[in-house]
Amino acid sequence: MQTSATLVPGRRAGRHVCTMTDFPPADFAGRITRSFARQPAMALIGAELTRVEHGTVEIELPFDEKLTQQHGFLHAGIISAALDAACGYAAYSVIDADASILTIEFKVNLMSPGRGERFLFRGEVTKPGSNIIVADGRGYAISDGPAKLIASMTGTMMVVRGRQDIAE
Repeated sequence: MQTSATLVPGRRAGRHVCTMTDFPPADFAGRITRSFARQPAMALIGAELTRVEHGTVEIELPFDEKLTQQHGFLHAGIISAALDAACGYAAYSVIDADASILTIEFKVNLMSPGRGERFLFRGEVTKPGSNIIVADGRGYAISDGPAKLIASMTGTMMVVRGRQDIAE
């Protein structure tokens, strides 16, 4: 069953807690697509937004020798950036249209060398909230045969409201 977010009254007056239910925020996919298009870092590494669902976002990129480390594997910094973007946009998919997201912490586990023809980075909301959202990400190398898990991430995102310099 596909899930989505709605606002439920919180403990303090004027606060709301975001929970996964049956109603996604208005035009979350359009907001994510427009925001992703404004990210020069993702364009620089050749990343492409390939799946946007409520609570889940996937980003793919082709192998490019310019993105490797000294042994020819996809660089850990590229893996981390793509996982951060996937997790951040997954979090963005469950918040109100007048809010935005900033990553405040993440941990990456590199599980296998980044060797493949393409790479898939999936972010999924684990714990939605009104101010803090936790998302988990997985990175996969894709070649002939089954996709290989190369990295995982747990990220903490802060919901940002009322800032003109941080908007959609």
